[in-house]
Amino acid sequence: MTEELTALAIILGIIHSGIRLATPYLFAALGEMFAQRSGVLNLGVEGIMLMGAFFGFYAVFITGNLWLGILAAALVGALMGVIMSIVSITLQAEQGISGIGLYMFGLGMSSLLFKTMLGTVEGVNGFPELRFCVSETLCLADVPIVGEIFFSHSLLTYMAYALVPITLYVLFRTTWGLKIRAVGQTPAAADSLGVSVSAVRYASVILGAVLAGIAGASLSISLLDIFQENLTNGMGFIAVALVYFGSWHPIGILLGALLFSSINALQLWVQVLDLPIPSDVAVMLPYVLTIVALALPFRRSAQPSALTRPFTRGEN
Repeated sequence: MTEELTALAIILGIIHSGIRLATPYLFAALGEMFAQRSGVLNLGVEGIMLMGAFFGFYAVFITGNLWLGILAAALVGALMGVIMSIVSITLQAEQGISGIGLYMFGLGMSSLLFKTMLGTVEGVNGFPELRFCVSETLCLADVPIVGEIFFSHSLLTYMAYALVPITLYVLFRTTWGLKIRAVGQTPAAADSLGVSVSAVRYASVILGAVLAGIAGASLSISLLDIFQENLTNGMGFIAVALVYFGSWHPIGILLGALLFSSINALQLWVQVLDLPIPSDVAVMLPYVLTIVALALPFRRSAQPSALTRPFTRGEN
């Protein structure tokens, strides 16, 4: 009986952690989906997340206001989105190289700012877990099994999951969503109908960068409540892979994010429980899954036709 209870507790812990750890993946991947749907590949998501994580953390560290932290992360994300847009859309530089440059900038700058403005790892009081109490003694989070899984997460986690139906609606039920898809598939045809390809791509890349900045902040002021160098540890690149894995669709990205975060939660529990599995193997699991996801050929059929292709008016 004791072993069964222990096994149940471990399973619940993995599920709870998996749902929770999907937060930054959802913010970053759903944002990157908009950029890629418009035809722009932003490999700088990791760097944007790092900058968002630092500025979000530092704003909370100085002011104590969590929403100022979110605003700071969103603003620095927007700024980096503008930089990416100018380089990739206006100057038509190779998008992959531009994104890697943005990543390296974010990695180096966040490290420099951390050393000069903080100097050491600090902590803040981040977004607390919501418990959905209906009275002083009754909270939904206390309901056995269901409560721990669904009703004991921070506000940012619920916001990340709420983005899935929102992005689904925007992408497939609004005029702007139609423009994004048209620009990503046949930019010349969209341009002939009066749609500004550059404007749509600028807006999509900047929106994606804003969400990537918030994704970084969700780590530093919600999930971990600290900032340290290279805090994201490759999450931005996994978020880009999730867009491919999810076939550029919000539901597919949600399923992929839950799969990746659950694998990540599993490897954390493997280390905590000191199971007879080498820790290096456990840490590799999310990255191995990333490689497998990118190698699946059937996902490529949904790829926007104009992805990574610069557009010049008058050219086919």
